[in-house]
Amino acid sequence: MRLFSNKLSAISWLVCCLLLVAGCANLPKDIERPSSYAIEDGNETRLGKTLAADLATHPNQSGVVLLGGGLDAFVGRIVLANLAERSIDVQYYMFHQDTVGQLLIDRLINAADRGVRVRMLIDDIYASDADDIWTALDAHPKMEVRLFNPFVRDASKNLQWITRFKDVNYRMHSKSFTVDNQATIVGGRNIGDEYFDANPDLAFADLDLLTVGPAVPDVSEAFDAYWNSKWAYPVSALTGPATSEQLNALRARMAAFSKSETAATYIGALKDSPLARSLRTGSAQFRWAEAKVIHDSPEKKERGEDWQSELLISQLWPAMEKAADELLIVSPYFVPGKKGAKALCDLSRKGVKVRILTNSLASNDVSAVHAGYARYRKKLIRSGVTLYELDEAIKKEVKKKFFWLPGLSKSSLHAKTMVIDRKTMFVGSMNLDQRSLNINNEIGVLFFNPEIAGQSADAFDRNIEKVAFRLELQKSSSGAESIRWHIKRGDDEIVYNSEPYATFWKKLGVGLIRLLPVESLL
Repeated sequence: MRLFSNKLSAISWLVCCLLLVAGCANLPKDIERPSSYAIEDGNETRLGKTLAADLATHPNQSGVVLLGGGLDAFVGRIVLANLAERSIDVQYYMFHQDTVGQLLIDRLINAADRGVRVRMLIDDIYASDADDIWTALDAHPKMEVRLFNPFVRDASKNLQWITRFKDVNYRMHSKSFTVDNQATIVGGRNIGDEYFDANPDLAFADLDLLTVGPAVPDVSEAFDAYWNSKWAYPVSALTGPATSEQLNALRARMAAFSKSETAATYIGALKDSPLARSLRTGSAQFRWAEAKVIHDSPEKKERGEDWQSELLISQLWPAMEKAADELLIVSPYFVPGKKGAKALCDLSRKGVKVRILTNSLASNDVSAVHAGYARYRKKLIRSGVTLYELDEAIKKEVKKKFFWLPGLSKSSLHAKTMVIDRKTMFVGSMNLDQRSLNINNEIGVLFFNPEIAGQSADAFDRNIEKVAFRLELQKSSSGAESIRWHIKRGDDEIVYNSEPYATFWKKLGVGLIRLLPVESLL
């Protein structure tokens, strides 16, 4: 017993020492962070001149194209990168070093080599795994890499989640890709194979918006605010500078990968994507809309209740609240909180048809979020809100018919969008969960185009019963309510009495998480 006690004491001292060391670690101070801003003469570039006639024909409107398919979404980014003459601004929460990540880095280096200024702003939650790549890119005279809210490099990352929780819990979840201040892509996708149909075993159903016109400078202004904020650290300040030899080695490695068999297979698929075909035939067309860019401030973490009106959700809610007939919400992670649930219930009671598509427990890649969502299901259903949960088992061929979400396959829903009265649509990075609403930074575009919004809602109507469970309440003889999951299988309707396809252990884990006071973090 004494030996056990001594060992326990030693372990306790070790843990305390580790926490003390991690707690003493600090980010570098007094770093050089030169301010820079979006270019102002992008209209003089080839891209700007190409768009000029259409923009003149549609004053005060932005051209928009929905990018539902993963291949189309990556083609859009590659085409823009290849067209760039003056600047590329890249902002992402995650940037994987897989097929998609390496191909995009190759194009960014290529652009910088021909004189294009490239600014890369990556959230540091996963970025440290590729410090050598970021540092090498930063060595290019036309490239600059900054990491948002970084972890201390000489301390345990896991321990910093304990000792620096209030700081490191704050993440930049915004996503944008802007070229020459003339065209931008915003939406739900990070940079990784699973977002762009490059992984045969894993695919996220996601949605981006390619836009040109007045909305683009607003996205650039948001990027500049993040880029020049105190939260954005030059990667060299964290890791030290790289040499030109390291940059040359990375350039050669990326170029070699782009010619590899793995890359060739994916590039072949890209060339056959709908967007690539329409670009070759000249049939690709923008649809025009009044568009408004809405985003959180990079200072969101430090602002209290007085700044609630500046939150993205506060800017979006007036449009949602004005819904007269219908509100359609797609959110992979859905934790509305008491206030949000009440607002949606009130809309439903006023006669607005509120429908929400989110992940089922089985399809959700973050089970903890499902625990936060599950407690609101009965209340929402009682108020007339229709809840749908993605069917994890449905075949890819069926899901590909889902119009603007053709990638509903193999894994999880990841798109963040809504349609209001079949006239107005929102596409962005924001989930309707507590983390996106109150903690992380988000961005999106709210635009008025009845054609696009109507087509999206119509496609939802045609396909939702095929790809998702409809939740209903059933009362027992004692009056107790329980949820039933309904789905169509051919001509039959199948009803499940518990979370479909979820394992016992997954259900148990969610049940335990529901007991914890962690909703504000979900």
